[in-house]
Formats: sequence, C-alpha cells, structure tokens
Amino acid sequence: MKRALLVGFLVTAAFSSQAAFANADLAKAKNCMACHAVATKLVGPAFKDVAAKYAGQKDAEAKLAQKVMKGGSGVWGAVPMPANPQVSEAEAKTLVKWVLTQK
Repeated sequence: MKRALLVGFLVTAAFSSQAAFANADLAKAKNCMACHAVATKLVGPAFKDVAAKYAGQKDAEAKLAQKVMKGGSGVWGAVPMPANPQVSEAEAKTLVKWVLTQK
C-alpha cells in the first residue's frame, strides 16, 4: 500500500513538474519573457511580485487573464502592458495560473 502511494506521488510530482516547465515554455513562446521575468522586474513586474500582489484574491485569475489578452495600465506604474492578441483565452488562463504560483 505504501509503495503504491509513493509511486502515485512520484507520478503526480513528475506531471506537475512538467506542467510548470510547459507553462514557462508557453510564457516564452507568447513573448511574456520579453517584458517579464520570474524573480526580477524588467519592463513589467516580476511574476513573483504579481503573485504576491494578487495572492488570496478570488477574482485574480479572471482579471489577470483579461489583462494578458487586452492589456492594461496604471497598476504597476506608467508603462502600459500592451494587448496580446496572439494569446487565446485558454492560454491566458494557463499563463496566469502559472504566474500566480511563482514565489
């Protein structure tokens, strides 16, 4: 029984790990990394800072997914975030979920 649980845990961890890499790859593919980094501010805020700012907010995923697709301004300073029409709604939700897990 313990062995089966351990194997199940390892398989889940492997898939979670692959999902994290896949989402980082998606962020690169959709040009998010041109303006953002995980731990440091570039043109836009670091993803870890976004995660900290929106931690615990129930509407954060939906709000941020819309900002990814449509752009936004004023939250992080004077530089606006442009719209990203190349990002689908499903991709935006995936990216936002990943960003909100950064620490």
